[in-house]
Amino acid sequence: MNGTIFPMTRIFHDLAGARGRFGPAALTIGSFDGVHLGHQQLVRTAIQRADQLGLSPGVVTFHPHPRTVVGDGQAVPLLIPVEERLAILADLGVSHILVLPFDTALSRLTPEDFVRQVLVEALDTRVVVVGNNFRFGHKQAGTPQLLAALGAEYGFETQFLPHLCYRGETVSSSVIRGHLRRGEVSRAGRLLGRCYAVEGEVVGGQGIGSRQTVPTLNLAAQPELLLAHGVYVTEVKDVDDHRAWPAVTNIGTRPTFGGDSVTIESYLLASFEEPAPRRIRVEFHRRLRDERKFPDAAALRSQILLDVSRAKACWRRLRALKTRAQSK
Repeated sequence: MNGTIFPMTRIFHDLAGARGRFGPAALTIGSFDGVHLGHQQLVRTAIQRADQLGLSPGVVTFHPHPRTVVGDGQAVPLLIPVEERLAILADLGVSHILVLPFDTALSRLTPEDFVRQVLVEALDTRVVVVGNNFRFGHKQAGTPQLLAALGAEYGFETQFLPHLCYRGETVSSSVIRGHLRRGEVSRAGRLLGRCYAVEGEVVGGQGIGSRQTVPTLNLAAQPELLLAHGVYVTEVKDVDDHRAWPAVTNIGTRPTFGGDSVTIESYLLASFEEPAPRRIRVEFHRRLRDERKFPDAAALRSQILLDVSRAKACWRRLRALKTRAQSK
């Protein structure tokens, strides 16, 4: 819906809706999948420049992911849904967001046409903040040097930020995807600036867990789940309420019981009272182990109790670290 209003942010979903209602703007441009630390740096720089010049701080992002259209045609597994991307960007403080539908027509715009039609004529852009590896226009022919030249021609300022590194790692969506595929949720979370999470409807299990092992809350698995199978230390949050529980979460196919479909099962480490949550968000803190097949339910239950013990110890450390950080 064009002009959708967050508390302090207006969201537009096509160029026609944003035309004449977006600028004059200081903005940043990109897919922003995950809105990781590098993306946040770009957004904050654009906001700072907007404040200095009395402009509207904005973001231009794309959906679907450009590689889906100009690459091999396969969907790019997103780190977060588009709705969550917009919510995070809004929380960072931008006043306007344009979600450009990335289609064949947009992909064929020359760099000059993209700048003139989108940035200048539609959005009244006065400042553009992007990374120093930014590419745009047909076949990614637009370079930072060309953007700077076009900015001089059309009267907008350009800023190019170096690629952000954190603890010796380049911060990028592809690097984060690699961590998640290997189950490295702690490393992924450091680059995201928050825990990686999945969210969805609570679904009924097969009853096996509650009868033979331990009771769980089950989350509907997404078709393109990025995270490696295994057992994780997590926090489960009720999306519709303020309740939250430390938990142990298993992602996998339940090989001990001959399962073949992926499930996300969370065993809560704190007391639980009805009503059961309708929708939950599972935040991943640490990986405990691979998923594996056990000889019987009793052996699996013993392992789960060991997992619970290790998870509780992990939560004690996490709380101690949080307390120390808050006392500084």
